[in-house]
Amino acid sequence: MKLIVGLGNPGREYAGTRHNVGFMVVDRLASVLGVTVGKKLFKALVGQGQINEEKVVLAKPQTYMNLSGDAVGALLNWFKLTAADLLVIYDDLDLACGKLRLRAGGGSGGHKGMQSIIAAIGTDSFPRVRVGIGRPAEPGYETVDYVLGRFSGEEAEALEETLGLASDAAICAVREGMERAMNLFNRR
Repeated sequence: MKLIVGLGNPGREYAGTRHNVGFMVVDRLASVLGVTVGKKLFKALVGQGQINEEKVVLAKPQTYMNLSGDAVGALLNWFKLTAADLLVIYDDLDLACGKLRLRAGGGSGGHKGMQSIIAAIGTDSFPRVRVGIGRPAEPGYETVDYVLGRFSGEEAEALEETLGLASDAAICAVREGMERAMNLFNRR
C-alpha cells in the first residue's frame, strides 16, 4: 500500500491558490483513478483506490499547511506504513510555474508543510513531487501573500498541463518505482 498526500490548506478561501497545488494534484489523481477523496480520517480527507495491483490511499490533510505532519504521521501509523511508502506532492517557490521535480528524499527547502511532516515522522527520506509555482516577479511582494494568491491566466494554463503530469508522475512512481519516475519526469 502507498500513501499519496497532497499538501494544501482546507476551506473555500484557499481553493485554487498556489499553496494548494498538492490538493489539486490529488484531486486530478482521484479523478483518473475513479476515487472519491472525502472520508474523514485523522485530520485528513482520504480515499482509497488501486494503481495496478497496488492499493493506494489518497489524502488531503485538513490541518492547515504548517501542521500537515499531524495528519501524515497518524495516517502512516494507522495503515502501518513506512516513510518509503509515502509520496508527498506540494508547491515549490524555487521551481518555475509549470515545472516538476521528483526526489526520493531531501530537506524541506523551507516549506512549512514539509518541515511539519519531517518533524512528525522523524525522517526526510521519503519520495516527493515538487510542483513549481515560481516566485513573485515584483520586488517586495510578501511570500505569504504570493503563495496564498491565485494563479494568473497564463499561469493557470501552464498549471493545467502540470497537474496532469504530476498525476502521471505519481502513478508512474507507484507502478515503476521512484527512480524510473524521476528519470521520466525530471527531464521534462
